[in-house]
Amino acid sequence: MRAVIQRVAEAKVTIGGTVKGAIQQGLAVLLAIEEADTAEDIEWLSGKIVRLRIFDDDNGVMNRSVQEVGGGILLVSQFTLFASTKKGNRPSYSRSAGPEIAVPLYERFALKLAQDLGQPIQTGEFGAHMLVSLTNDGPVTIIIDSKLRE
Repeated sequence: MRAVIQRVAEAKVTIGGTVKGAIQQGLAVLLAIEEADTAEDIEWLSGKIVRLRIFDDDNGVMNRSVQEVGGGILLVSQFTLFASTKKGNRPSYSRSAGPEIAVPLYERFALKLAQDLGQPIQTGEFGAHMLVSLTNDGPVTIIIDSKLRE
């Protein structure tokens, strides 16, 4: 699994003119799933995201997690995070899992993320054309790949 995590002042995802999910302060998480991903990847990445200390403490130091500040999480599936641009100018997405594998893993990840956060999260809709808007706070953007833990 690969995630792009952005600390946000606000974020929302709109599908067909209707807001599907929205948060105020918290994290916007773009998530890509590959066929090799397992329950272990879900456990590790969810815990890492929820405990990631990228919110300021009283001294202005990034020392608090989204959990500690009571922030929300907006999770959006984004298979293009596994794009390969090695050949030509048209990216290949062959590393991304197809819907038959990705949808159940995405749904399990969303449930685990909510469980780890201790509150419901907001989501987009897997496979839908989504408009994602956010105000990146900082800016703070971090990329985490569950296969690159070391």
